[in-house]
Amino acid sequence: MKKENLKYLTNGIIKENPVLRLVLGTCPTLAVTTAAINGIGMGVAATVVLVGSNLVISLLRNIIPDKVRIPAYITVIAGFVTVVQMLVKAFLPSIDAALGIYLPLIVVNCIILGRAEMFASKNSVLPSVLDGIGMGIGFTATLTLMGAIREIIGAGTVFGLPITAGFIDPMIVMLLPPGGFFVFGILVAVSNKLATMSGKKAVEHTGCGECPMKDACKTGGEA
Repeated sequence: MKKENLKYLTNGIIKENPVLRLVLGTCPTLAVTTAAINGIGMGVAATVVLVGSNLVISLLRNIIPDKVRIPAYITVIAGFVTVVQMLVKAFLPSIDAALGIYLPLIVVNCIILGRAEMFASKNSVLPSVLDGIGMGIGFTATLTLMGAIREIIGAGTVFGLPITAGFIDPMIVMLLPPGGFFVFGILVAVSNKLATMSGKKAVEHTGCGECPMKDACKTGGEA
């Protein structure tokens, strides 16, 4: 694999991790990570949609009119989400029940829309597919890690297997929204520390200035 293609593949895993570095997809990240298996389920579903939509949008990048590009992207993404949702309902009903409304809401996931606007619409097929795979791996790994941490502390299990049961009482708060925000904040802080140690810029609030969808947004204010 060429060095440039390898860069596209690995970029989303650490350097531009969509959750910890770009701070995108925060809503499903906090909502579904009450268990490690939920993180894998959401991550894999989003990855399939991300790779598929990047592929199609890259192929159609010179055909889609600029004025309707966002509706076109959403239509493409919605098609893949529908297929993924039907497959999950048919073969993984427990994951479908756990993810709930957040599975169909992948349609408007900031990570997928952002990569369509910022990358797939400007690059050829192979780099777009590799970018989708890398971003998907980074998203899945972060959700799985958050889910594992919250599950171990909050329920004493990981992937349903008892880990701390019997000698440490579970902290139920870790399975509630405050626990999600706490773990998310800790992981972002660790990511920032590692970034600054390696000479990279830490995550900070910049309003709408760095948002990949700022050109399509009509609010004009800060996020």
